[in-house]
Amino acid sequence: MANTPIIAIVDDDEAVRTSLASLVRSIGYEALTYESGVVFLDRRGDDPSCMIVDIQMPVMTGDELQARLVEAGRKFPIIFMTAFPTDAVRQRVLAAGAHCCLSKPTGGDEIIRCLEEAMAGYTAQ
Repeated sequence: MANTPIIAIVDDDEAVRTSLASLVRSIGYEALTYESGVVFLDRRGDDPSCMIVDIQMPVMTGDELQARLVEAGRKFPIIFMTAFPTDAVRQRVLAAGAHCCLSKPTGGDEIIRCLEEAMAGYTAQ
């Protein structure tokens, strides 16, 4: 499929990247993985259709990546995941435009639900 939506997965944990990529591919999307926000920003090419990103990462946190993307005018749905959920972080990323903020570990069904909702809203724009 030439127009398969691309989902960017940004997480410093290789096992998480691998499992999320497998889940994303199982529902028909293409998955591109990045071990950090810096690596994602340094890559060339079109923006993804959606991004799944960890909040707690070294060098650049997920919400710092979100701020850089917003500042650059790059708009696509972002789904946050974190093992350290707090109301303050959740409110901050949602206020900045995140589609949802999930706690780790999160079941595959919840990730798929959130991803499908994000993609439905994105393609409707």
